[in-house]
Amino acid sequence: MSEDSAVDGDAEENRKDNVQVCVRCRPMSESEIVGNYKNIITVDHIGGTVTVNSLNPSEPPKSFTFDLVFGPDSKQVDVYNRAARPIIDNVLQGYNGTIFAYGQTGTGKTFTMEGDRNVPELKGIIPNSFAHIFGHIAKAADRMKFLVRTSYLEIYNEEVRDLLGKDQSVQLEVKERPDIGVYVKDLSSCVVNNADELDRIMTLGNRNRAVGATNMNAHSSRSHAIFSITIECSEQDHVLMGKLHLVDLAGSERQSKTGASGQRLKEASKINLSLSTLGNVISALVDGKSTHVPYRNSKLTRLLQDSLGGNSKTLMVANVGPAQYNYEETVSTLRYANRAKNIQNNARINEDPKDALLKKFQKEIEDLKRLLAETDAESGGSGAEEAEDEATPNVQASGQNAGSQKFQKSTELQEKLAYLQKRIIVGGENLLDKAEEQEVLLEESQRELEKRKEIEEALREALRIKQAERLDIEERYSDLQEEAAGKSRKLKKVWSLRQAAEAEMADMRRDHEREMEGYIDSVRQLSRELKLNMLIIDTFIPEQFQQLIEKNSTWNEDIGEWQLKCVAYTANNLSKLDTAATSEPDELVYSRDDLYHSYGVAKTRK
Repeated sequence: MSEDSAVDGDAEENRKDNVQVCVRCRPMSESEIVGNYKNIITVDHIGGTVTVNSLNPSEPPKSFTFDLVFGPDSKQVDVYNRAARPIIDNVLQGYNGTIFAYGQTGTGKTFTMEGDRNVPELKGIIPNSFAHIFGHIAKAADRMKFLVRTSYLEIYNEEVRDLLGKDQSVQLEVKERPDIGVYVKDLSSCVVNNADELDRIMTLGNRNRAVGATNMNAHSSRSHAIFSITIECSEQDHVLMGKLHLVDLAGSERQSKTGASGQRLKEASKINLSLSTLGNVISALVDGKSTHVPYRNSKLTRLLQDSLGGNSKTLMVANVGPAQYNYEETVSTLRYANRAKNIQNNARINEDPKDALLKKFQKEIEDLKRLLAETDAESGGSGAEEAEDEATPNVQASGQNAGSQKFQKSTELQEKLAYLQKRIIVGGENLLDKAEEQEVLLEESQRELEKRKEIEEALREALRIKQAERLDIEERYSDLQEEAAGKSRKLKKVWSLRQAAEAEMADMRRDHEREMEGYIDSVRQLSRELKLNMLIIDTFIPEQFQQLIEKNSTWNEDIGEWQLKCVAYTANNLSKLDTAATSEPDELVYSRDDLYHSYGVAKTRK
């Protein structure tokens, strides 16, 4: 390696990328218009600011600045090209990328991420990324080989479920390995060949998602969903692998406002706890003083560990509503997003990763070709021998049987070879199918955006010059009266800044109180559940067995559950272990049947 390349490698390792944050404000809904609610949000896409007018006329407006902002009239393709496209481009170069939507229920997170997948102009970030990915592959050189695979999971009530799995009741475990990091054990993965297959897989997964009605949204997502796409690319035996995580978070809001009760209340508690943990992770990352980042406090933050402060290019899309009754949630979301933009990631290109499938598939293809050639050669030799032994019936029958077996083996090898070859995509192939129209739409929109960006840049520069000129004029005074007037204006600005700071402190106190109320509500609910469980335990399980269970229970940090030592689980039953194998006489070695019979509880099964 040359000295220059070594320096470039060090620069690659040490380069930090801030999490990109954009804010999107949805239009006023029909019910808000009918209810005569006031619009309190102003979006300045040139300055990148979102201003929220206070409900108290004496308080100044609150203004936040972000990487990108989108107003109520923003188009889906513009949001994709300006905010999401750079992340997908990086993934296609071998980086990890994450895009997640955050915000109150009913602010348009799912519309931003999915949109209407039947209307090209209304497709969201996820379906547009499908067209983008396969459009890139279609334009690649034919020496490039690609393998694309996908998975889809949801986190519902702090349980991880495979949305593409056959059994939706199965809970999956979150694991971690030094070589590949955090992963979900036994999560299914599908190899795909075009954008339409990705779309069909997403439709299949969406049917299994947990949704429910609340006062805030008639069709609210009650879970966090992560749609992941892994893109492997090889050229001359060198593999790059980019992983894209597209995350639709469940809505954040006060439980009292959602009208949640029963199961909905339990869901809301779990959602708010996981989002609070996400907020704590963000705070710990931007604080600079925290020695511990609480990734393990929820399944969501565990799975987003690389996306926040790790090896990933990350975009956060914060969605807000414009109506006055959402003031507190809107300000809370903007403050949350404002903290997130200070998170620094260290993204690196994934070169020749251990969990890449493309090399494995290519090696299998070479092995199958070699086996097929050997089988065909053997078949040819057998045919000649069979001709020589034509006069002997037994030998002829044996030769036909051997030839039939070799022909069957050859057919099986050919079928397997064809299957694997179909899984690998060659650059330059037209794989867009129906998504080709979407790729054209995105390209046209991108060209229009480039022209608009030039105009906006010119406007920003003109605005900067005018502000500098105004400051220069204010500094020059022709007499004492002008100087007094100028200093009075400065004093008013300082006073306004003080008022804004005081209002910010008051908002932060209110946010803290709201969070505490949410925690207290969750604690109350958990206390009720605990009392019920204790009532059942004390009524049906003798004290000596309770002590035995406690002694032999251990907390599994990976899956977030208690597990019993010395008890083997077989389907839905517990199998009794050999007492002679235990080292302590009072160790838990009972099956569930033993426990039932020990204290005379009648056992019923469906």
